[in-house]
Amino acid sequence: MRFNSAVFVPAICRRILFFPPTPSLHYYQPFLLSSFHFHTPTFTRQQKYFSSSKPTFDFGCIRRPEHAISLFHRMIALKPLPSVVDFNKLLGALVKMKHHSAALHLFDRMLERDAPVNLYTFSIAIDCFCLVNRIDFAFAILGSLVKRGIRPNVVTFSTLIKGLFLEGNFAEAQKLFLKLLREKICDLDEVTYLIVLNGLCKAGHTLRARDLLNILEKGRCKPNIKAYNTVIDSLCKDRMVDDALQIFSKLAEKGMSADVVTYNSLLHGLCNFCRWKEAKYLLNEMVAHKISPDVVTFNILVDAYCKEGLLKDAEDVFKIMSQLNVQPNVITYNALIDGYCLQGQMDKAREVFDSIVGSGLKPDISSYSSLMNGYCKRGHVNEAWRLFLEIHCQGLEHDVVSYSTMMQGLFRVGKCTDGFKLFEEMQARKLSPDIMTCNILLEGLCKAGRITEAFSFLIMMKGKGFIPNTVSYSIVIEGLCKDNKIDKAIHLFHELPSKGLQPNVITFTILIGALCEEGKMQDAKDLLIRMEKSGCLPNSVTYNVFVRGFLKRNEPHDAIPLLEEMKRRGFSLDATTFTMFLDHLQVEGQDGILFKKVKKLVPKDV
Repeated sequence: MRFNSAVFVPAICRRILFFPPTPSLHYYQPFLLSSFHFHTPTFTRQQKYFSSSKPTFDFGCIRRPEHAISLFHRMIALKPLPSVVDFNKLLGALVKMKHHSAALHLFDRMLERDAPVNLYTFSIAIDCFCLVNRIDFAFAILGSLVKRGIRPNVVTFSTLIKGLFLEGNFAEAQKLFLKLLREKICDLDEVTYLIVLNGLCKAGHTLRARDLLNILEKGRCKPNIKAYNTVIDSLCKDRMVDDALQIFSKLAEKGMSADVVTYNSLLHGLCNFCRWKEAKYLLNEMVAHKISPDVVTFNILVDAYCKEGLLKDAEDVFKIMSQLNVQPNVITYNALIDGYCLQGQMDKAREVFDSIVGSGLKPDISSYSSLMNGYCKRGHVNEAWRLFLEIHCQGLEHDVVSYSTMMQGLFRVGKCTDGFKLFEEMQARKLSPDIMTCNILLEGLCKAGRITEAFSFLIMMKGKGFIPNTVSYSIVIEGLCKDNKIDKAIHLFHELPSKGLQPNVITFTILIGALCEEGKMQDAKDLLIRMEKSGCLPNSVTYNVFVRGFLKRNEPHDAIPLLEEMKRRGFSLDATTFTMFLDHLQVEGQDGILFKKVKKLVPKDV
């Protein structure tokens, strides 16, 4: 890159000054000072940042950008100028407060006033440009640094790679890293490896990260356990648990010891697939290697058991935490609240919610939303509403989830007007709805029979940047069916592929049910065949809906092929379908074929 650094650098610094500061968390921030001793400064006319005899500076008293700028003016007026270390500490104090634009402003002034600078100074500027999403200016600073005869080091290049990832340019980040690795421009270290692997994984390129890890293993500087953990965790989150286990199984032969983070990632992945036996084995192996489970480990287990309805197992894990002196956190309690709510045990859920305060913690917005959701699903909307009002009184801020949960509860009990008012209130509070909120509102409109408004809202979603998904269209299709507009529902159903969407099992089941209600059994059969050909397999609800269609037409024997298919797939009749069969069985008696078929599909709760 060719440019006149004397002209270009000050110009770009002045330009970037008007960019708002951009707070950002990142793995590798080498330019922050390790410790600052902050206290609240009281600035008076007599106060000085340094003594008159020897210029020593108290950078710890800098709490706002203007303090740093004031101190800079005093420093730059000294003869001789303070050392480069002092100027770097001043810039570092601003970076620590995340005032990156202010740091760049002072960097610009330092160059104008010929203040002492070194590689560390330029590295701070490069980091700041990356954090305000101006990677082009960061590379320009690199050019200026080289023209001054300063050799960039691994920190400089690692920062640029991090900046490319922050900008979303993973291809260029990987390209730069591989160039450094191949041409040995600098000695790359474990931190650089972690930046690249983490960047690829966060960008959704887990397999690239895995392949790169294999390359790095052959180099002089080997990846550390954090690098392996990054890839293992991403593989598990991407549902490639077996690939993660394969990497894990080879750690020992590479001289690497797994830590609690490694085991937690694998446990989470196994639990998500209900692979309980393997999860138990891994937990025992973890303890055998003297790696103590932490609160994250237990939270993974509690949450997994609760989601599967295994509340007794979740309670046992909770008790073990106390025995091992592992303090549950609010996430642990929230998982239990969710678990009890899913099983309709609202008294137990409320008991756990109330025990949070007794344990020295405070319920968070997720605690309230989970309990509200439980009450709403049980139809106890008034109880949910009391919790909704309590949120603000407890010093918590409502979020999109709490509003969406309450809206859905109101719509479910027919309080559509109140639901729409809540949606307006949410917007007035500058909370942007997500696709879930939009779908809840669509459902509310359809349940209220306001199909025309639902269609208008569907179009408005696109204009607001929300792309309707299969759930959105399924809601409207169901609304049309209930409004006896099945032809329009079928037309909308056939439009889905042109919108880049495919109907799911719920969409198919809704339309099959509507066709059965209309007595169009052949059309329903054709749709079932199309459903299976598309790779979308019918579930128990689909079959039950279809069988009820035959029963309503007093054609129970026509349902026998469906009953046989249900048996093969391990499905059973639901309570409603079984009750409808009883009348037909009384007429036929216990010796008929129908009785024998139905007997094999009796619901478990009957």
